[in-house]
Amino acid sequence: MNIQTLKGFRDFLPGEARKRQYVISALKQVFESFGFEPLETPVLEYEEILMGKYGEEGDKLMYRFEDNGGRRVAMRYDQTVPLSRVVAEYLNELPMPFKRYQIQNVWRAENTQKGRYREFMQCDIDTVGTTSPLADAEVIATAVKALEKLGFTNYKVLVNDRTIFEGLPQGAITAIDKLKKIGEEGVYKELVDRKVTKSPEEAKNLLQSITEKTPTENLGQILGQLELLGIKNVEYSPTLARGLDYYTELIFEIEIPEYPVGSVCGGGRYDNLIGMFAGKQIPAVGFAFGFDRTIEAMEALNLFPEKVSNASAQVLVTIFNPELKQKSLEVSSRLRSNNINTELYLEEAKIEKQLKYADAKKIPYVIIVGPDEVEKDVVTVKNLKTREQTQVPLDELPKFFQTK
Repeated sequence: MNIQTLKGFRDFLPGEARKRQYVISALKQVFESFGFEPLETPVLEYEEILMGKYGEEGDKLMYRFEDNGGRRVAMRYDQTVPLSRVVAEYLNELPMPFKRYQIQNVWRAENTQKGRYREFMQCDIDTVGTTSPLADAEVIATAVKALEKLGFTNYKVLVNDRTIFEGLPQGAITAIDKLKKIGEEGVYKELVDRKVTKSPEEAKNLLQSITEKTPTENLGQILGQLELLGIKNVEYSPTLARGLDYYTELIFEIEIPEYPVGSVCGGGRYDNLIGMFAGKQIPAVGFAFGFDRTIEAMEALNLFPEKVSNASAQVLVTIFNPELKQKSLEVSSRLRSNNINTELYLEEAKIEKQLKYADAKKIPYVIIVGPDEVEKDVVTVKNLKTREQTQVPLDELPKFFQTK
């Protein structure tokens, strides 16, 4: 057997899993503070639901296969198209505007690199059923507040309006979208290779005409609403294209200057996608966080609180000897009943071994219940960071940890 994960797929051991849970919890708090509700959709959809919605590149990267029932199915590529299917399917049951967030894994068969995997988590919010510029501004504000909640102070919001590319073939938009990755010369070459232009000079003129575009009236309204919402660090970027086919007006990305691998968040307005399922136009706007990139950026900037690196348990209760096991059980039960995460050592071992176990798991405190402690109706609490020991009366023990 090949004892390892597939390329582009990962295990998350407790230390990493705690970081992910910390970020998810923070994002949920912000999303719900703006009135967004949770939604979950299946991993598998009928292939026809997903195909043709993401452009040529998306169709190539999608995991598609025939299931045991002979049905053509595909794995969730993003959460926007499944949302569109949900809105069309439950149109009469959902309040409009429908504001939802979704935090689930998606799958893309792409070349792996730093910050890019084949299975990864996306965190989306979307507002469906309104064309109000305030809805556009609000999703950007939500993204910004989420980053601030996670500790980011330096970020840049890049905005554009997809209508400035009207009249250009999709190949031109795809090439322009790669400007930051491949530079101007790379864009010129790609425009020629895609037969959008006949020469590099013509490609240069095309790119220059795009860079000279001014914000549309719609984008101006959104920028005004963002100002009212107190959102700063917003920059108009006429070459921002975002490659997906379904965007119609607003598009945006958020970058972290100290983490120059790419954007950590992006989205925009897509007023026609849901109509492909519902049979009538239903406007929508939203964004997705690059969850792994956000975590990597937080690690690079040391934004995770120290407690996230510690074990789930705040305290380990040791077992001094078989005769005192019952007392250790009572102590651990008392702590848990007072909402203090407590682990009980499960084997009979020397205290030194139990201390090493707690140290390895980064459990901050250890409780020792020996004969002397039982006689005095106290426990010994050892702080593994400072190595200090304190005797605490049993009836004061919960309060001792609640103040830590």
